[in-house]
Amino acid sequence: MNLPDINPDLPVLIAGPTASGKSALALEIAARQGGIIVNADASQVYDCWRVITARPSAEEEAQTPHALYGHVPYDADYSAGHWLREVLELLNGPERVIITGGTGLYFTALTEGMADIPATPAAVRAEGDSLPLEALQAELDPDTASRIDLQNRARVQRAWEVLKATGRPLASWQDDTPAPALPLSGCTALVLNSEKPWLEARIRKRFGQMLDQGAMDEIGAMQNRYDPALPSCKAIGVPELMACAQGRITLAEAEERAAIATRRFAKRQRSWFRARMKNWQQVTLA
Repeated sequence: MNLPDINPDLPVLIAGPTASGKSALALEIAARQGGIIVNADASQVYDCWRVITARPSAEEEAQTPHALYGHVPYDADYSAGHWLREVLELLNGPERVIITGGTGLYFTALTEGMADIPATPAAVRAEGDSLPLEALQAELDPDTASRIDLQNRARVQRAWEVLKATGRPLASWQDDTPAPALPLSGCTALVLNSEKPWLEARIRKRFGQMLDQGAMDEIGAMQNRYDPALPSCKAIGVPELMACAQGRITLAEAEERAAIATRRFAKRQRSWFRARMKNWQQVTLA
């Protein structure tokens, strides 16, 4: 990995696909230069999963301060807006931040600005939950539809909810976005890139390590609270391992399905980074 010079006085952003080594790099930078490591992964905010979402271990958290990991109840509402408000408090704090994760929307909210959209009423969200993806897609305006991944249900439903709740398309809200809280000129912004075979090998290896480290224990602890509609329960590996725990598939089948889901997720992440992070410093992995 060939890293550019990193200014010890500026915040650091580290984006990259799942299993690419972001957390290890953040720890390395913190060890050399100091700072607090801040989570930018939408699955790692929930308190119910440490092993399955590859959150930093207790030992890693003991090495340097960490923030926004496992701090949200499994059934709580949490969005990019919630995350941005919490990150702004840390940015204004005494410690230099090293923000790392794979949720591109969090990073763009921070570095490009985020529209101040009113919260979605519970009734609107419930209606959206009940509709198939195709019905949600059909109601979107062309401008909004052209800006989002139409196969990503969470993104499509969010756009539908904004339109339904405010009477105004998401694209229109985005066009009125305020100035960013942390422009790229004020930080070191790194995006990790790798060849597909290298990453896929790491994905498979990491899933095996998760099983060895107690992933099924986390599944067992959540079995009576599991709700496939909750964002926390859609984390990669959770539906597959829950199906195994319920006796619907074997562990080998769960492992294969999770590997496929992870590869697809990593592909979507890389597409986002290529499209939205062209001005970030590109770091090529082995």
